[in-house]
Amino acid sequence: MTLQFFANYETQFAGNAVPIGHPVEDTEVFLIDEAGNEADVYQPAEIVIKSEHLALGYWQRPDLTERAFRTEQNNGSAAMRSYFTGDLGRLLPQGGIEYVGRKDYQTKIRGHRVEPGEIESKLREHEAVKETVVVAHTTEAGEKRLVAYLVLKHGYEPSRRELQLFLKQRLPDFMIPQDIGFLDAFPLTANGKVDRSALPDVDRVVIDDDVAGTHQLSEIEGVLAAIWAEVLKLERVEVDDNFFEIGGHSLIATQIVSRIRQTFHVELPVRRLFETPTISQLAKTVEAEVLNRASITLPPLRPGTRSEQLPLSFAQQRLWFLDQLEPGCDAYNNPLAVRLTGNLNLLLLQQTLNEIVRRHEILRTTFSAIDGEPVQRIHAPATLSLPMIDLIALDQIEREAVTRDLATREERRPFNLATGPLLRVTVIKLGEIDHLVMLTMHHIISDVWSTGVLVEEVAALYKTSFTGEVVLLPELPVQYADYSVWQRRWLQGPVVENLLAYWQRELAGAPALLRLPTDRPRPVVQTFRGATESLLLSAELSAAIRAISRQEGVTLFMTLLAAFQALLYRYSGQEDIVVGTSIADRRLVETEKLIGFFVNTVALRARFSDRPNFHSLLEAVRETTLSAYAHQDLPFEAVVEALQPLRDPAHSPIFQVFFVLQNARSEALELPELTLSVLGRENTTAKFDLTLFIVEHGTRLNAVLEYNTDLFERDTITLMLRHYEQLLQAATAESLTPVVDIPLETLTRPGLIESTDQLAQFAF
Repeated sequence: MTLQFFANYETQFAGNAVPIGHPVEDTEVFLIDEAGNEADVYQPAEIVIKSEHLALGYWQRPDLTERAFRTEQNNGSAAMRSYFTGDLGRLLPQGGIEYVGRKDYQTKIRGHRVEPGEIESKLREHEAVKETVVVAHTTEAGEKRLVAYLVLKHGYEPSRRELQLFLKQRLPDFMIPQDIGFLDAFPLTANGKVDRSALPDVDRVVIDDDVAGTHQLSEIEGVLAAIWAEVLKLERVEVDDNFFEIGGHSLIATQIVSRIRQTFHVELPVRRLFETPTISQLAKTVEAEVLNRASITLPPLRPGTRSEQLPLSFAQQRLWFLDQLEPGCDAYNNPLAVRLTGNLNLLLLQQTLNEIVRRHEILRTTFSAIDGEPVQRIHAPATLSLPMIDLIALDQIEREAVTRDLATREERRPFNLATGPLLRVTVIKLGEIDHLVMLTMHHIISDVWSTGVLVEEVAALYKTSFTGEVVLLPELPVQYADYSVWQRRWLQGPVVENLLAYWQRELAGAPALLRLPTDRPRPVVQTFRGATESLLLSAELSAAIRAISRQEGVTLFMTLLAAFQALLYRYSGQEDIVVGTSIADRRLVETEKLIGFFVNTVALRARFSDRPNFHSLLEAVRETTLSAYAHQDLPFEAVVEALQPLRDPAHSPIFQVFFVLQNARSEALELPELTLSVLGRENTTAKFDLTLFIVEHGTRLNAVLEYNTDLFERDTITLMLRHYEQLLQAATAESLTPVVDIPLETLTRPGLIESTDQLAQFAF
């Protein structure tokens, strides 16, 4: 939108925001995001000036001129020029602009784009901070971390912990500086600006001398601190740092537990991190376990010999049987489409992918049957081809249409599990410096975590080869086939009996079907036709959800799941709700760097018979979730087989709704001389009646609801998302109100329902 400015700046801007003056005559100012669209209110974006009176460009710098200046016709008359300033701003509700910082200083932390100026603005709101500069430092290991340099006001001595907790109330975890240094003054350039290149190394900055060193670490505390720092990508961890306040969540907790197992040879349940979330508390627990060896330990995962009859893992076997029932089904194709703009070295990309195929045996594995039993066959490394489709000759409209058609066909092209390959890559040439790389793997050899491993290795190998550096990726100590053999040997006898006993107790008497009101009657045979709708939660609500998670001692996953279960309770009127979720199932440290199909499914049950409020619901969800994590190793297929639910082809067994929080740490794919963007795709399938995906979208949470289109209309799903938002708003404002009493927007179009008296049970 074109920005209009007010004369009274004092009424527009608050705190430390710097106002931008109004444009002169015949000049317009826009805020444009990276996709070329006008930014929403409060969304950081580049400030662009459009006018007939701009300069022609930079003196003797055609490269800068081409990047910053653009010309277009203005209503068929005089040519209008646009200048992309490189300055970042945010549109305020009143119409003004708040200056954020320079685009030059943007960086990516854990896959998220970060504006240091936004962090600086929040730090300046603290009463003790006089001046601040935030920069991204790269460690020797190649990891980026944020460092805040502060000049304090006279008489103030805040600690690092105090400042970080101050920021945690205002920013997401990935924007919290891992280190904070205090300086008497900033180094300046000749024109009086902060000389960022002259800022001292973080190791030479005085950081919290009043906090650090006050506790003499024991041997166990020192080892645990090192483990936390490694997994959380931090330079240091204090003994009283709370795991969940410095970036931890349940997925990372699993990694922490696996490293504790490897280092101390003790088995701790993930719940122990929730009960003892600081180093000093956890060390006492570990010490007690070391002394009495009270826990049952997992057997070690070691490399084995290769034979002609290597077994499949339990998860792989499930997909193999499904493929036998419906050969060539594309439901388990995992596509990834990345657009690359810039100088792409195709030969180097091919060499990079071939090296990854060599490293990971699973990428050159096929699946066939011997005497009716599935086995996996590992093939020798072979050259992975990169077929290229050249569309340069087509005009833009035709090129886009053909590209969409090719991408759809590639996503749906079936795999042959017996002959392979189960990884394929196609390159579409859209222009001389514009390519689309489509990579598709079958789910039997990969999962979401595996995609992150692949991306990380592509980035590392391509970069080092491009610059001529030595490849530093260590050889893998074990392969996926070793895990398959290990899993088959371990999950038998008393181990399986104990796991089965837990799930039989947990799911005993659970309802076979969640009877949600539907717009159409349920088909006799379950269909998988689907679509999605999404709702981007506000930054304020997203921050409140994170805050209540910290206050209640639960993870973000647990809070969002509890609200989803409450929503299902309100819609169905059932007091017993079962929701499925996926779990990475990589409890062994050796599996963290492997590509393969590890993910498992667990069922999470919630009861509403005692009219819980959100506080008590969170306590119950935390207990259920931690118990499920402790018993995650039993394949879900074994749970279904043991429970023997009444099979109905109209719906899936145990549960019909699914919940996923996509918060797995992933590194951004950054390649030299290339700009990358991952292309989204329209989802037309639904494995369940409903699946709620929560995706972190910068500082905001995005709720994406996948639904079966044979059951629900789009308007119903849109309303359901609004109700989910309202439940979250009520929960963060007052967690003691009974869930059933939280007012919700009136249901205006119930459509068809499966029970005529069901609607009366709703407490809207």
